[in-house]
Amino acid sequence: MSEEPRVTLLTRHGCTACGTAAADIERICGELGIGWAVVDVDAQPELRAEYGDRVPVIMVDGREHGFWAVEEARLRAALAG
Repeated sequence: MSEEPRVTLLTRHGCTACGTAAADIERICGELGIGWAVVDVDAQPELRAEYGDRVPVIMVDGREHGFWAVEEARLRAALAG
């Protein structure tokens, strides 16, 4: 796995959809050997202001890739490129 995570999942405590997204990302990134991380939007006011109403938010290489649910085929395509 790379040292710098390519995928970042923005979440918040108590978010059921965030748990589902985390499980999907863990499986996909694990299969591909790609690093990923979880960030709680409520821990950083600027993230809460920007993304708080859309969690979970999936970031790939520092850019917003999607929100609310993981689109597996689309995520795999982004990570292959």
